[in-house]
Amino acid sequence: MSGTPLPPLSPLAHPASALDELHFAPRLLMGPGPINADPRVLKAMSSQLLGQFDPQFRRMMRETMVLYRQFFETQNDWTLVLDGTARSAIEMVMLSAIEPGDKVLVCSFGRFGQLLNEIAQRCAANVRVVQAPWGTVFDLAQIEAAIKDFSPKLVAVCQGDTSTTMLQPLDGLGALCHRYGAMLQVDATASCGGTPLPVDAWQIDAVTAGLQKCLAGPSGAAPITLSDAMARVIYRRRHIEDGLQPAGYVPGAGQRIASNYMDLAMVMDYWSDAGLNHHTEATTMLYGSRECARIFVQEGLPAAYARHAAASRAVAAGLQGMNLKLYGDQANKMPNVTGVYVPDGVNGDKLRAALLNDFNIEIGTSFGPLAGRVWRIGAMGYNARPDCVLQTLAALEIVLAAEGHRFTRGAGVDAAYGTYKGVVI
Repeated sequence: MSGTPLPPLSPLAHPASALDELHFAPRLLMGPGPINADPRVLKAMSSQLLGQFDPQFRRMMRETMVLYRQFFETQNDWTLVLDGTARSAIEMVMLSAIEPGDKVLVCSFGRFGQLLNEIAQRCAANVRVVQAPWGTVFDLAQIEAAIKDFSPKLVAVCQGDTSTTMLQPLDGLGALCHRYGAMLQVDATASCGGTPLPVDAWQIDAVTAGLQKCLAGPSGAAPITLSDAMARVIYRRRHIEDGLQPAGYVPGAGQRIASNYMDLAMVMDYWSDAGLNHHTEATTMLYGSRECARIFVQEGLPAAYARHAAASRAVAAGLQGMNLKLYGDQANKMPNVTGVYVPDGVNGDKLRAALLNDFNIEIGTSFGPLAGRVWRIGAMGYNARPDCVLQTLAALEIVLAAEGHRFTRGAGVDAAYGTYKGVVI
């Protein structure tokens, strides 16, 4: 049979190891995510399993909704957690809100803007992409011009795009979209928890997120919040499975959502008081999601944002102290991920391997035109702490010097430490 060949798959060198208990070398994850989970989250995930309709479990679901309303600074009723990674949430919202042929404007300033475009196309939308050069973001006038010319039903944008480490300003964008009859969907996976995201104040119709970055949890669950307007658009397409339909059931007026598992209207029925069965809940992931939000709310939004901002200043100062050049528009830099150019004469992948193998520290490279040219260093969630930042910078100094990069030894760590102490060292 001819056709596209299957990808290669290397055999396991020592198959007997599959019977060994898991035991990994410790890693400090200082890349663009995932990062080390807060131990309290892992502890919560080890709690006793409950049936998904146990009254204790249903109460815990309501508590999770309350916590994420505070996290997102919203009064939206439909604030909940989806089973799946952050990408699944983007797709579930789009697939449930967009009917084939609907117009979607994607504002792309990096690799994850390209993902929004891909997902919207797979939803059979009529997609137009407006592109900002990598390392920059949009101003509202650029987006307004595109909206006026295209008249989309939905505008989709990332708040932070880890591929470029840029942060798109969102204040005023929701009001702009509504002025022209469009809704606004924001992917905040990379940024939420590290920078303000007042959903109601900024009039955002849908926000999708993940746990594995500033929320300090594992990947696999996706908090979302939907405005009443977005919820009504989705619920207009409500369909109940054959095996659950009550007598006299009348489906929604809109076209049935094309995927059963990704049918957000049915998931809303599951989270509602009706509690209609949809899927078997990923119990331990929901425990972890609740704990992520509880920790964040207990710390307080201003304190969490200040902690990430302090880590960002320290990382940037430390890198510049090592005679390295930061990447992108620093006025619109994400607070939790910093891009830095690989210096001339240094093999970026070799240096990253040395950090991992010799110091158990992981940092990231990037994608597309930045692959091999830029490192991405994250300081977020549980790792947005002085000890993590200083440990990473100290190890980076050692491997940079070993690669022949010229700088004053100790200058990077001193500069970062000075930002935390408010002094110049």
